[in-house]
Amino acid sequence: MKRRDFIKASTAGATAVAISEAAPAAATATATAPEKKTSEFPKRTFGKNGPKLSVITFPGLVLRKLTQEAGNKVVARSVQRGINYYDVAPAYGDAEIKLGPALAPYRKKVFLACKTKMRDAAGAKMEFERSLKRLQTDHFDLYQMHVLTDVEKDVKAAFAKGGAMEYLIEQKKAGRIRYLGFSAHTEEAALAAMELFKFDSVMFPINFASWLKAGFGPKVVDKAKASGTSIIGIKTFARRRWKKGDPGRKRFPIWYEPTHEPAEASLALNFAMSQGLTATVPPASTEIHKLALDLAPKIREITPAETAKLKALAKTLTPLFPHKPKK
Repeated sequence: MKRRDFIKASTAGATAVAISEAAPAAATATATAPEKKTSEFPKRTFGKNGPKLSVITFPGLVLRKLTQEAGNKVVARSVQRGINYYDVAPAYGDAEIKLGPALAPYRKKVFLACKTKMRDAAGAKMEFERSLKRLQTDHFDLYQMHVLTDVEKDVKAAFAKGGAMEYLIEQKKAGRIRYLGFSAHTEEAALAAMELFKFDSVMFPINFASWLKAGFGPKVVDKAKASGTSIIGIKTFARRRWKKGDPGRKRFPIWYEPTHEPAEASLALNFAMSQGLTATVPPASTEIHKLALDLAPKIREITPAETAKLKALAKTLTPLFPHKPKK
């Protein structure tokens, strides 16, 4: 990617949004005092001529660990900072229920993305309608088939007669879905889905260790670029699979060890964004989300020397992807 395509850093000294589980219980989305906006958060264009989205999304999954009051405050501060891309799904516990009222005062200003794991039309309709109600909205800016993994059970099932895609395409035509996309955890499923439909976006693991050690990701990125499909990254801050009994699990209660050292995390983020991502979704860790917000204004093109450094590091790690085949 050419340097001019990269978002230049905003003025230094921007205050990061701190997602705090200890937020005052009295805080609410409507009562939170407005904070002075110190900088313009970096954004990239979705699609060819779509909206400009913050390069770091708000991970709705993090709300599962917060009270409603704390969630209200977090969302209000995120909007004030310039985070305009909010990601959530029915699979994220009660995150939709909490995000709805927290985001209500700002709904017209933000890009709201949701998902469904249902592969049949009836199931997709049930989740779609329920999500609209929970999130207090009449449409989704982006709606995605969630976690496509197996070509037969997920992709082909969704595209079969009576499958989820029938319903979702109808909703897009009706204006209740602005953009239609999918998320996938295997290259096979992602490539198969893009062959069957012109999706607006693909959400896929773009991670330095999986990419540089296992060659996982380039095929999907190349196909997405060739078809003009926006790429949303996930697992960008993943470092390796946890080792049994690793004490770090208490600090980061997610299923993998994230890159938490700032210099390494910066390289991981720059590497991912150098592959042409529109944005990336940080993990549901308050600490890593804050770190991602701190690093975003400094995003730049990765250098060959830095890539070589990451490649050497990747050789010492066990990447998250591709998944190990079941025995």
